Amino acid sequence: MMARAIQLAWRGRYSTHPNPRVGCVITRDGEVVGEGWHERAGEPHAEINALKAAGSKARGATVYVTLEPCSHHGRTPPCAEALVEAGVGRVVVAMTDPNPAVSGRGLKLLEHAGIDVLRGVLEAESEKLNPGFLKHMRTGRPFFRIKVAASLDGRTAMASGESQWVTGTAARRDVQRLRAKSAAILTGIGTVLADDPSLTVRPDEMGALENAVSPGGQPPRIILDRLLRTPPTARILANGPVWIFCDAECLTSSRADALRAKGAVLHGVSAVANRLDLDAVAQVLGDAGLNEVLVEAGPVLSGAFVGAGLADELWLYQAPVFLGSDGMPTVTLAISRMADRKQWTIRERRQVGDDQRLILIPVIPPSGQTTSGTH
Repeated sequence: MMARAIQLAWRGRYSTHPNPRVGCVITRDGEVVGEGWHERAGEPHAEINALKAAGSKARGATVYVTLEPCSHHGRTPPCAEALVEAGVGRVVVAMTDPNPAVSGRGLKLLEHAGIDVLRGVLEAESEKLNPGFLKHMRTGRPFFRIKVAASLDGRTAMASGESQWVTGTAARRDVQRLRAKSAAILTGIGTVLADDPSLTVRPDEMGALENAVSPGGQPPRIILDRLLRTPPTARILANGPVWIFCDAECLTSSRADALRAKGAVLHGVSAVANRLDLDAVAQVLGDAGLNEVLVEAGPVLSGAFVGAGLADELWLYQAPVFLGSDGMPTVTLAISRMADRKQWTIRERRQVGDDQRLILIPVIPPSGQTTSGTH
């Protein structure tokens, strides 16, 4: 039943931000009497939808839910109170809420009402639903995914910058889905000037959504542009919200006024060695409530995220082609010793059309050891 609840939660993978993806199943006498999942932020949570489906059959029933029922009033009433009022007999929870301000309160409310509570069923599987929400609650920062499309010889573009298209149609469709599940899409000024991308979510290019709720709008696009070189005519400014991070001294310039006139929101942060402080950027994004940020950038900025230890996941789409030794690398990193190499573990490998998609996570050095650039 918990595995079914996790399946239901995935239906909200494109639509629940900034809330977590949650699923719920209600059973009585071994029979499923209600199911639900959180569809969009501001709308009823998974438990409320499942209780509505169950109706009077919820009394005395067992509830399976992927995340601890909330106990606080937000845009919707507390789910824990709704479960108590429905008279359920037992609640099985995959994991407690990681928010330190509310963690455990929902479960205590249920227990004080005489409801039997079981924790930790398929906890690891449930955590995979919401890596961004969990990291944000625990650290105050977003979960950063680096997306790279590369050839067999590790090149993302020709030396001239030509890059359309390294990968095939199926991989590009998969990237549209990846954008849709992200709270924001981040790039650098180099990519803006070289490619003039829109970096939008295009639902008509996503293909079948497999029971998922459709995305509700464009996520913010974020440009790291220290000297404010973004042209006011850039395509990225034409569709939805855009945030531009620059050196604080640029905020009062005429270039800043021109970009604000196009709707851009500017953030000034400090610079280190002529580069924006990525730690400061990460903190601003976390303070803004962003959970999962997709980095679609060139090798310099992607390498900076890896080198700073800010990359939580790497999505590598590898095409069965060679682009030649003069092409652009996947990341630019200054590494001179084998001891300083950046090591990754392949978490998932999947064929996507003619291309291969690898999802990798960084290897954390043993306690007491460090690698260059890792925070």
